[in-house]
Amino acid sequence: MTVSQPRTALLLVDVINSFYEPGQPNYYPGVERTLPALARLRDTARERDALLVHAVERHYRGLEDFEFAKLPRHHQRGDHDAAFFPGFEPVDRAREIVVPKRRYSGFYATDLDLVLREQGITRVVVAGVKTNVCIRATVQDAFAGGFDVVVPREATNSNRPHLAEASLEDIERYFGTVVPTADAEAML
Repeated sequence: MTVSQPRTALLLVDVINSFYEPGQPNYYPGVERTLPALARLRDTARERDALLVHAVERHYRGLEDFEFAKLPRHHQRGDHDAAFFPGFEPVDRAREIVVPKRRYSGFYATDLDLVLREQGITRVVVAGVKTNVCIRATVQDAFAGGFDVVVPREATNSNRPHLAEASLEDIERYFGTVVPTADAEAML
């Protein structure tokens, strides 16, 4: 019996102005340290024609949203804070898609799982912000769905470093593998 190589997709989570542009509502000092690793992963996925998924938070303008009970109104479709951070906009190619999400996880109530399965993807590299919220939620749901999950350490962080470290420890122990960015690049 031969074992086939895993087919890998890159999930870039919330690489949007809200987190990366100084002065925006969710910006925090230090977030820009993830940009070089995110850019390397993005470029590698494009060069190798790997599936690249931009999982980005988008809420409906003017409608109530359960998430707003915990957080102020944010990331409404068409608003500047919800726009892609410059350089991380999707390009027009078949294997690059945008998956809008209304919760922390890129899987919850989206078609991400279906798209990945239709493309024969068995492994996901999950990168972006914030490690202890959207990254962790996406990783946990990917694991629950049977995907092999990889998180490149330098390609994620949080404004709460102790929670980011705890989340990476939990991801490594329970949900997937935490690796250097170069190792994740090699998987794409």
